[in-house]
Amino acid sequence: QVQLVESGGGLVQPGGSLRLSCAASGSIFRIDNMGWYRQAPGKQRELVAAVTSGGSAKHADSVKGRFTISRDNAKNTVYLQMNSLKPEDTAVYYCNAVIVSLLKDPLGYWGQGTQVTVSS
Repeated sequence: QVQLVESGGGLVQPGGSLRLSCAASGSIFRIDNMGWYRQAPGKQRELVAAVTSGGSAKHADSVKGRFTISRDNAKNTVYLQMNSLKPEDTAVYYCNAVIVSLLKDPLGYWGQGTQVTVSS
């Protein structure tokens, strides 16, 4: 009954920018941490960035200074602004959120994934 829908992926040239969005909907009482992960072919899924409900953010060393995570609590949406993209940023990007539904314990939910390809 909770769904995360991502958008904003695509093909971009090195040095370009993309903005990913992830909107949560359904039976939501509260959203705690939200984050973005990515998985490149043949590699494990890794954390890219995360943000608390209060707006405290952290970013992986590989994206610091280039990517920025933010959220709009009124819209139940988390964003990932990606600048100065590199070919090694190519991956499927997944949204994750810890969501509390009424009368239920917090659960982690995943989006369906959106492909980001950085290539000339």
